[in-house]
Amino acid sequence: MNFKVYILAISAFIVGTVELIIGGILDTIADDLGVSVSSAGQLITVFSVVFAIAAPILLATTARMERKQLYMYSLFVFLLGNILAALSTSYMMLMAARVVSAASGSLLVVLSITIASSIVAPAYRARAIGIIFMGISGSLVLGVPIGLVLTNAFNWKALFFLVAGLTVLAMIGIHFFIEKIEAKANQIPLRQQLATLKDSKIISAHLISILMLTGHLTLYAYLTPFLKDVVNLDATWVTIAYFIFGIAAVAGGGFGGWMADTLGSKKSILFIVTAFVFVIFSLPVMSSFALPIFFAVMILWSSLSWAISPAQQNYLIQSAPESAEIQQGLNASCMHLGIAFGSSIGALVIEQSSVYYNAWVGGLFVIAALGCAIFSFTRNSTSSETVTN
Repeated sequence: MNFKVYILAISAFIVGTVELIIGGILDTIADDLGVSVSSAGQLITVFSVVFAIAAPILLATTARMERKQLYMYSLFVFLLGNILAALSTSYMMLMAARVVSAASGSLLVVLSITIASSIVAPAYRARAIGIIFMGISGSLVLGVPIGLVLTNAFNWKALFFLVAGLTVLAMIGIHFFIEKIEAKANQIPLRQQLATLKDSKIISAHLISILMLTGHLTLYAYLTPFLKDVVNLDATWVTIAYFIFGIAAVAGGGFGGWMADTLGSKKSILFIVTAFVFVIFSLPVMSSFALPIFFAVMILWSSLSWAISPAQQNYLIQSAPESAEIQQGLNASCMHLGIAFGSSIGALVIEQSSVYYNAWVGGLFVIAALGCAIFSFTRNSTSSETVTN
């Protein structure tokens, strides 16, 4: 595997840390800023919504810019966003920082995916995408638990100072190890790119990502209160749980890439989504069993949640090769729409009943994702005609 893919994965790791860490320290931020836990959860929602909207727009408006230069500019803006977060003294100031970080982070993730998939042989494409998502899920292994440790030892702002420092290191790595990459000569206008969504095969494929992430985040965005209130874990065990979850997530991203290259994207997606349905519905029930049994099910949940991304991205590339870059960008947007919907729905469930039911509500969305997968796989693509006409 081209070592440059791993450098790109490091940047994805940093973005993932900023996006996902909020879920681990919602209660701490809520107490410090004087807001409710559900209001603090909107920091995840806003990040995801901005990411989803910004990704295709910024990708289209910067289509003619040399990719390395664009990457460096995005890293610099991302750095400013995290410095602003570290200096935040109010909920609205932190919200603004999240907007800046999300917009720049959206370009960083999409560029990481598109560059990684273009610098390797087609036979290794899904695995290269998998490595990028391993970088994002790797933030769960190190970023989220370290953020919990830093928050417990100092305060939640210490995390954003750490991310700012890591961003500087990423800028150094990109500067020295990634060569200039010229933009594609013939760029398809954004209007025509978005027109590919008229293809029922493509739009239903994107819906898989939206619904899967909605189901996943309905619980994951509120994993800390779930672990504390339902599983009855203390702060130390919550940190341990995040480490276990993160290790499984990284393994899942790598396994998903291997599975897609070996078995094919369609079979991989069907297997992963079906297994995810059974696992997420079993989580609340397993919370009353012995802790090792609950952790075993949680490991499966984490692995499956990240295993689908490489297969999904590869399926879109195969289904719409003429608009592959925009499909990857749109799918990243869809994933973040799912994160936004999931975190909002999770907050509603908590306000109306209890975090115990978040997993079951989320599971209903995953069942819908399975239906979309079956629908998409049984349709012929018309996206080539849509783009060229």
